[in-house]
Amino acid sequence: MTRKRAVLLSQGDEVITGQTLDSNAAWLAEQLTTLGFDLVLQLTVADRVPDIAWALELGCERGDVLICTGGLGPTQDDLTVEVVAQLTQDELTLDQASLDHIQGLYKSISRVMPPANIKQAMLPSRATILQNDWGTAPGLQIEHDQCQAYFVPGVPREMRALWKHRILPDLQARFALPPERLLVFRCMGVHESKLAELMAPFQERQGVVLGFRTMLPENQVKLRLSADLPLATEESLREEVLQLLAKHCFGVNSGNLIQVIGDLLRTREETVATAESCTGGLISSQLTSAPGASSYFIQGVCAYANAAKTQQAGVPAELIQAHGAVSKPVAIAMAQGIRDLSGATYGLATTGIAGPGGGSSEKPVGTVHIACATPAGTHHIKLDLRGTRERIVSLAAGATLDMLRRHLQGLL
Repeated sequence: MTRKRAVLLSQGDEVITGQTLDSNAAWLAEQLTTLGFDLVLQLTVADRVPDIAWALELGCERGDVLICTGGLGPTQDDLTVEVVAQLTQDELTLDQASLDHIQGLYKSISRVMPPANIKQAMLPSRATILQNDWGTAPGLQIEHDQCQAYFVPGVPREMRALWKHRILPDLQARFALPPERLLVFRCMGVHESKLAELMAPFQERQGVVLGFRTMLPENQVKLRLSADLPLATEESLREEVLQLLAKHCFGVNSGNLIQVIGDLLRTREETVATAESCTGGLISSQLTSAPGASSYFIQGVCAYANAAKTQQAGVPAELIQAHGAVSKPVAIAMAQGIRDLSGATYGLATTGIAGPGGGSSEKPVGTVHIACATPAGTHHIKLDLRGTRERIVSLAAGATLDMLRRHLQGLL
């Protein structure tokens, strides 16, 4: 089956100059690829009519589908609708339904619609209007040069809602798309280069496209399978990869690490508490980011100062004096102390040097001790991390949570 081609166009001076990160393109690329399209081109242009027109012509020539984000606002530099009208030799007319919708949004917040917003209701007469229930700017859909082109606002929340409720159903109705066949192996505690080494046998595997994705501190292995690959072969591939990745893989097509840990704790009817130094509360924040966290999370202590480690995590002052705050004994004592004080099943602890200063020859920046106190004993790992302060903190928090996950799955 020949895969349909897709093109993405992002526009805006703030995007092309790097002032705004183009997260829309990355998100849409993943959605289109998962849906079964071949993404053949991504373009970014400034708010200039000739550039937008050139990009639209090229995109419609190269793709069966084009999705354009941005340029639908009420200001003078929002030029998408004007260019679409020129491209299709259409005229702009007032779409009363869109105007009523915009006025209704302002009325709902007890404000009068500014005259500038009338511009957002002036739309090409032959375009299909994609009603935007999440903002003021309606989307558009046209056919040009045998390409289905969709135009949506650049606001990520609005763009994603229009994709889900307007574009996706239309694409599924128009195209005979192959069913999604994707295996995502979510991994912790292993570098992308090591994953590439482990997965080398799959580079030339028939019917399999291998890919990798890093979402610090997580790494993912992706196997995109051809539509005609037998289900039995898919299951065999899944088991083969799981054997290769071993304890590094925490889920296949699963939720994130926090969701996996939360499900495990709820199933076991167990709880967790944290005592954090160098991670500054990041672990507590991540544990409580999932709905229903109150069923397993007891409390979190951010014990940065040595006195706080003693007062709030029960670490003996003489232990800190003897070994230093950044040490195996202190990390273990923090984990055990918060577990005892909170009454939680598990206690997690971090203590380290995140930098950029504070390191020494014996304990350089990136030295982190993490611990997980359990009913059966306490696990400890010394980490030697590199990078920025933010990277060290993120990796330390991820490693601590993954230590709990591995304990819960019987892998420690």
